Amino acid sequence: MKVYVIGLGLIGGSLSKDIKDAFKDAVVYGFDKNPENVKKALEIGFIDHAFEMQDLSQAEVVIVAIPVDAQQKVLPQVLDRIGDDTLVFDAGSTKEKLCKLVANHPKRRNFLATHPIAGTEFSGPEAAINGLFQNKTNIICEVEKTAFKLQEKGLEIFRRIGMRIRYMDPVAHDKHIAYVSHLSHISSFMLGKTVIDKEQNERDIFDMAGSGFESTVRLAKSSPAMWTPIFKENKENILETLQEYIQNLEHFKNLMEEDQFEEVFKTMENTNHIKTILKGIQ
Repeated sequence: MKVYVIGLGLIGGSLSKDIKDAFKDAVVYGFDKNPENVKKALEIGFIDHAFEMQDLSQAEVVIVAIPVDAQQKVLPQVLDRIGDDTLVFDAGSTKEKLCKLVANHPKRRNFLATHPIAGTEFSGPEAAINGLFQNKTNIICEVEKTAFKLQEKGLEIFRRIGMRIRYMDPVAHDKHIAYVSHLSHISSFMLGKTVIDKEQNERDIFDMAGSGFESTVRLAKSSPAMWTPIFKENKENILETLQEYIQNLEHFKNLMEEDQFEEVFKTMENTNHIKTILKGIQ
């Protein structure tokens, strides 16, 4: 199986590693706009060969694992170059605009719109790890618009690397992911900013920071080059979630100002229900 991966960072690299493990006949080709990433991917060994975009006609599977703004330009170019039996899937965390963009493309049937919900706060080829997708959820949007035999090919790949499948409308996907992913990253970035702005002496931060702070700001180490386009693409949904989040923060602040600590307790107690929710989806 000839797999062509566009974007050799955490997601593209980890997919390459897992596919090579799961499919012993897989030969992985890699492309990245940064030549150093291609060189590093070859050194690490999760790609076997480099390729150029004009080579895509040879691909059996193409994975587009680049920032969501770049996808808008690259995906139509990929579809223009592939063969009739090639499967193309992406790994972006916004779906509505991308699906609309290729809705009338002659090879729309070759494209499977996917969002593997997996990752770390690290980026680049060195961040790629084996098993990143094991027991993780992969959201597939507009599956009915993909040719059935190519659906089957994609599902077999996802099954072998250990992913669960969930089907969702792209509009609903972007709305829900704004709550459970995009807002989490904004919260982490802004907590980190608040502490940095307040604590000019970084030594104090490191000396006093416990595991709670470390885990909460972990996402603030994520790549701005990846997340700024995501925030731009999903702006309307994120603004809605931010408004609700700010209202909750203001309410909590007001309770404290008014010494209503029984209500503070009840608010936190009610929120403890998140433990049951998260346990149920693991």
